[in-house]
Amino acid sequence: MKSSRLLKFLKPYWRWAVLAPLLMVLEVAMDLMQPWMIERIVDQGIAQHDMTVVVRTGLLMVGLALIGAVGGVGCTVFSMLASQGFGTDLRGALFRKVQSLSFGNLDRLETGQLITRLTNDVTQVQEVVSMMLRIMVRAPLLLIGSAGLAILTSPRLALILVVLGPLVLAVLAWVINKSYLLFGEVQRRLDGLNTVMQENLAGVRVVKAFVRARHEKQRFGAANDSLMVQMVHAARTVAVAMPAVTLALNLGVVGAIWFGGLQVTYGGMKVGELIAFVNYLMRTLMSLMFVSMLTMRVARAEASAERIQEVLDSEPEVQDRPEALKTFAPQGRVAFENVTFSYEGDGRDPVLKGISFVAEPGQTVAVLGATGSGKSSLIHLIPRFYDVSGGRITIDGIDVRDVDEAALRRNVGIALQESVLFTGTIRDNIRYGRPDATDEEVIAAARAAQAHDFISQFPDGYDTVLGQRGVNLSGGQKQRIAIARALLTRPAVLILDDSTSSVDVETETRIQDALEGFMQDHTSLVIAQRISTVLNADKILVLDDGRIAAEGTHGELLASSPIYREIYESQLGDGVTTDA
Repeated sequence: MKSSRLLKFLKPYWRWAVLAPLLMVLEVAMDLMQPWMIERIVDQGIAQHDMTVVVRTGLLMVGLALIGAVGGVGCTVFSMLASQGFGTDLRGALFRKVQSLSFGNLDRLETGQLITRLTNDVTQVQEVVSMMLRIMVRAPLLLIGSAGLAILTSPRLALILVVLGPLVLAVLAWVINKSYLLFGEVQRRLDGLNTVMQENLAGVRVVKAFVRARHEKQRFGAANDSLMVQMVHAARTVAVAMPAVTLALNLGVVGAIWFGGLQVTYGGMKVGELIAFVNYLMRTLMSLMFVSMLTMRVARAEASAERIQEVLDSEPEVQDRPEALKTFAPQGRVAFENVTFSYEGDGRDPVLKGISFVAEPGQTVAVLGATGSGKSSLIHLIPRFYDVSGGRITIDGIDVRDVDEAALRRNVGIALQESVLFTGTIRDNIRYGRPDATDEEVIAAARAAQAHDFISQFPDGYDTVLGQRGVNLSGGQKQRIAIARALLTRPAVLILDDSTSSVDVETETRIQDALEGFMQDHTSLVIAQRISTVLNADKILVLDDGRIAAEGTHGELLASSPIYREIYESQLGDGVTTDA
């Protein structure tokens, strides 16, 4: 079972995990003594008119009940401490694992799925751990103890348990086996629901702009209804267990009273013994009922545990080699040597084919091409978000696969077209990559990114708190903060992936001028859609269908490359600048 593999997260809390069942044993022991006490009151006290036995036994029952209550409360407290610690550690391990995964892993494990596994799936397993330390301990102990005492009380009537027990267990086994598969599908449909919700919230502006709220409601409704149908199907299957156990309980009580009454009538059994046996019988079958109630939770938790374990067992596709360099301080010479790349990793359907070029320190290399030509894929290979399928990429002559990931990425700054900002101050967002940066360094990076002026206009300046994803900033402002964040790390290689697409041409020009001084002697790679962005680049690469179709300066390409000339004329040929 997958859930058993997760019990290692309970190890730090083993003292509480041991104390909780022991205290539950105490409670069960006190409970099991109660029917025997009732038998004594009836047969030795009431039947023989001895009130001393009745009073003493009654007081003893109260004392045992109080001891049992202490055991029950203690079990609940310690089981909660253990299960909550287990859930916290498991959730933390999952989050750390997600952080360690490569882009390729995350492409397959979608955001909606990961959110479900980090929240709902962990909660399901955590609750079952709590139940294991309480009810899952109580029910078997009560079952064994009650059944044993029922046999001791009346071996003849105990034959009722021999008949009913296997029938109930067979029903429960069928329900558990069936529920496991059904609740696995429940969690997958919950993934789908979370994915729809996550996409809708992330794209709410697009939804409203295109008046697609009704369509999104229908999408969510379809996913929600699908989850409901599957949940009802699973619950309906599990619901078979409760009536089956209840029927067995009632049949057992009727049988015990019928046959036990006959024995009492003919003197083969005392009334107190019959009452005690019925109590033990009810406790035995009630413990089976508890098991049936837990069947759904256990089956669902097992399905959740399998999904959690899938993430924990995932190995990052991009991994450091044993001899990887931990210290790396390059000048920034980037070389692609016959690089081929496929997202599948097996070389099939490559998005980049035979890419070779060199970017010298101090140079600005621009990459231009139509949508889908492989521009973003190319720059994602430099910091090893993905590994090449063929060929190699070097920085200062060292294969990037021979450098520790953290050391490599500390020397590669990147600003993406979709600027991701975090809840917090502008200052904290800019120094996200260098938390120890001084205020002067933060301001210098912001000035270079042309962000200082608009930041200073806020009442709180750099201490202005940003909403989720920087919702209180414009697209251009977010992009400039993202550029400042990349610049602050003083990277040997700076990558700007169409990161000025939301900035006006005049501001873009000022950013480019500032970068020349800020990134002097370091390498810049710029992905662009606007031709105006690349005019002054030292080298321009024109990508077409994953290959370098042309390479050179603006003047050289204008004379030699039909593709570049077509892009230039479509944007600047008539004197009008437009976005490609």
